[in-house]
Amino acid sequence: MTSPAGAAAAVDRAAAALGAGLGDFAPRLALILGSGLGGLARRIDAVFDLPVGDVPGFPSARVEGHDGRIIAGSLDGVQVLAFAGRSHLYEGHEPAVAALPVRIAYALGARSLFVSNAAGGIRPALRPGDLMIIRDHINLMCRNPLAGPVARQETRFPDMSAPYAAEFVAALRGAAAHARVSVVEGVYAAVLGPSYETPAEIRMLEWLGADAVGMSTVPEVIAARALGMRVAGVSLITNLAAGRGGAPLDHDEVLSAAARAAGDVERLVRAFVVRAAASVRRSG
Repeated sequence: MTSPAGAAAAVDRAAAALGAGLGDFAPRLALILGSGLGGLARRIDAVFDLPVGDVPGFPSARVEGHDGRIIAGSLDGVQVLAFAGRSHLYEGHEPAVAALPVRIAYALGARSLFVSNAAGGIRPALRPGDLMIIRDHINLMCRNPLAGPVARQETRFPDMSAPYAAEFVAALRGAAAHARVSVVEGVYAAVLGPSYETPAEIRMLEWLGADAVGMSTVPEVIAARALGMRVAGVSLITNLAAGRGGAPLDHDEVLSAAARAAGDVERLVRAFVVRAAASVRRSG
């Protein structure tokens, strides 16, 4: 198990290593790109582009569809720090490892976070390829990255009444209209995985108010809110959840759906990044 001191040391080592390559570059927005969504990273005019395994304290990427790279650079004129891929609790990682990108981004100056993921659609109207702006989430992982002694610069009891900033939800709506991309809004449920859910579990999640389900994102958002970061999130619906369609679920289906929707995702995120940067400037 990762100790609090060990987690803090991992943040320090990684931030020092990445900071040495930044020079005067100062990212203000961090991006975490989920399964099959790493293509956006190729649009960044990079200051550096590193495999996560080359950064001290980072585990190497092991899940197919997660490139496992950290890219700093300019995306449509906005300085960003992007993580193409993430660590998951179902791989055996501690929540502190899943939250590591957020804490490193904060240490390097980022004060806003965009997260994306692939998710199964629970709401009957959702179909593969739909993009869902995350308005709220349900943490069913039974794990929290804040457990233990309070980490530096984090609050003990962060307010989670609005985990996804209202101004960023509005920015995503505006970005979707600008990019001519259809979006819906909903609640994301995070489960531990790695097995897909049963039809009975999906019925339970629907009863709880979830519109989509996945195996990531929430530890990152909790850590970001503890640091006072503003957060935006989007789920790409890659499959119908168990019991919602006739076909068995598999990861290849997730990757295939993500590839088909890549153009819409990229247009939405690029339009959002510009609006988010303007929002940050207005708020000081």
